[in-house]
Amino acid sequence: VFRRHVLQVFHQFVRHESEVASSWVLERSMNRVQFLGRVGQDPFMRQVEGKKPSHNIFSGDSEAYKMGDVIQKATWHRISVFRPGLRDLAYQYVKKGARIFVEGKVDYSEYMDKNNVRWQATTIIADNIIFLSDQIKEKS
Repeated sequence: VFRRHVLQVFHQFVRHESEVASSWVLERSMNRVQFLGRVGQDPFMRQVEGKKPSHNIFSGDSEAYKMGDVIQKATWHRISVFRPGLRDLAYQYVKKGARIFVEGKVDYSEYMDKNNVRWQATTIIADNIIFLSDQIKEKS
């Protein structure tokens, strides 16, 4: 009788824990990133069929370089801007070398290239951009 009672209590505890765990899954989550750095290439317009146009601000490969005794590693990220007002400002004022602060969220996707090779892409979807340097000039 005692053993059955312990098993019932344990079963209720496990069921209660799983109910709590499943409610955690339904809770809101946060997908926020912040970047401070320099733009690696001029923004360009890209439109994928069936989607809103976007501007990619910078992307590239990681590279390390030495400044005195300090080795600094640059990691590049692809940043896309979909918000119409922000997208237009980024395209008009951001250029390679500009120092900016970007807030946004991480987006993961897959695509097939023209050779049927599947690629994975990680993109930052910008919600806000703060222009920090004098290198930002209107494009002609």
